[in-house]
Amino acid sequence: METPPGYRALDESSLPGYLAGIDAVIARLGGGPADWQVREVGDGNLNLVFIVTGPAGGVAVKQALPYVRLVGESWPLPLSRAFFEHEALTAQRAAAPAQTPGLFHYDHGMALTVMELLRPHVIMRKGLAAGVRYPRFAGDIACFMAHTLFGTSDLALPAAEKKRRMAVFCGNTALCRITEDLIFTDPYRVAELNRWTSPQLDGIAAEFRADTAAKAAVSELKGKFLTCAEAMIHGDLHTGSIMVTESDTRVIDPEFAFYGPMGFDVGAVIGNLLLAFFAQAGHETDSDRRDGYRTWILDQVREVWTRFEATFLELWRKHPTGDLYPAGLFADAAGQAELERIRAAYMARLFSDSVGFAAAKMIRRILGLAHVEELETIADPDLRAACETGALRLARDMLVNRGSYPTIGDVTAAAPEFLEKRN
Repeated sequence: METPPGYRALDESSLPGYLAGIDAVIARLGGGPADWQVREVGDGNLNLVFIVTGPAGGVAVKQALPYVRLVGESWPLPLSRAFFEHEALTAQRAAAPAQTPGLFHYDHGMALTVMELLRPHVIMRKGLAAGVRYPRFAGDIACFMAHTLFGTSDLALPAAEKKRRMAVFCGNTALCRITEDLIFTDPYRVAELNRWTSPQLDGIAAEFRADTAAKAAVSELKGKFLTCAEAMIHGDLHTGSIMVTESDTRVIDPEFAFYGPMGFDVGAVIGNLLLAFFAQAGHETDSDRRDGYRTWILDQVREVWTRFEATFLELWRKHPTGDLYPAGLFADAAGQAELERIRAAYMARLFSDSVGFAAAKMIRRILGLAHVEELETIADPDLRAACETGALRLARDMLVNRGSYPTIGDVTAAAPEFLEKRN
């Protein structure tokens, strides 16, 4: 666990003194260190996260540790992930400022970023478990994905600029390896860090370890993840990396960012919404059966893809500035017609990728290391396992039979069928 000279992990008592040397932070907080309140609130898997408030306002502070916080010092992890996160936040802020937090300070040696304190925002997972509806979510997250993915792709960028940007993220190998193992490999083999609701899911976990068709399908997706550098992707765009209110949506925590397949981000959002759909049975009460909320979640699944596709295509038509499909080759009427056919095929392939990645993300969140709050907070293990079984059965079908899901409507129509089979 090598650290650069001067690096030290901060805590609630030492952070104010550190922040006192940063003019932008002093201006944001007001007063001085004696006036500031500090709370460590990190509930993620990797890092320290602090909320600091003062007389004038607040900031959020994120510091990387030289190991995986969820596991401990037995799993070292390079501090350079803070650099990649800062680079990604900067690029996302430029492409989708309304959905990205503002940045106040970055310290490479301390692996630390100070950013806008988002309040009264909550982590979206918590809202999904509580049955809260967010009217702007689908449009906002579709806007974020369309602008960040299109804007960093060969459709928008000259090849030399795209390669320059790609080079910045080529060193983010440690976090990519986590994804490669935890999503595409570990759920399909005996792995020390795997866990699931046991003994209820022991049988289905064994089924996945013996499922040659599923292994082949997920390995094909892994091949795309390893080789398909389409755009700068967030890399971990689940509902725990989205902070929301009824009127605002922000995306945080892009430390897994690199240049990869666009469908990985889109699929992550879809897959996590589907997990929330299946989890609702575990949060129902006699007075709140959650049927309407399940319908709302599936509406969001459809809206996310539909709005993403529309916004992405609008950007492509208005800003064909990249070296892929250059506008000059398709200037006449026949060329324009052909380009529309190309666009339709491009989006169909991107949707198919998204379905597969959604499935892979769902499976790993039930059979792998890090799970989701909507399911984990179901107190009755038998009920939790029933919800998880429905999600796993749908995910397996989406993974192996992607061709059976040519539209987003096919995905949302299938989900209730697998929900009914949970018992």
